[in-house]
Amino acid sequence: MRPLFLALTLSGTVLAACSTPASAPALASQDRLTGPNGMTLYTFDRDVAHSGKSVCNGPCATNWPPLLAQESDQARSGYTVITRDDGRKQWAYQGKPLYFWIKDAQPGDITGNGVNNLWRTARP
Repeated sequence: MRPLFLALTLSGTVLAACSTPASAPALASQDRLTGPNGMTLYTFDRDVAHSGKSVCNGPCATNWPPLLAQESDQARSGYTVITRDDGRKQWAYQGKPLYFWIKDAQPGDITGNGVNNLWRTARP
């Protein structure tokens, strides 16, 4: 009985590991990228692509919260992880850091697109 229990336990563990692949940090929804919460993501024209930096810090990041990554997150499928000035990790897509807009109230809102002619809806 004991070897059967061990085999079932191990096979369940292997199946669980196989059924939870690393997913992308953002989803393609219609013609834009959205965060795990369904909210629209944006890019900032002043961020230099592939620089590994965000120039939206302090009050800017209050209005444009970054799409944060976990310390253990790794680059995948066009997404990279950058380190912000405050030490937190942030997701970038095609080298551009990703942000939410504080004034978007519900999934599907795109009120941040074109703000100050510097913010753009992130596109897949």
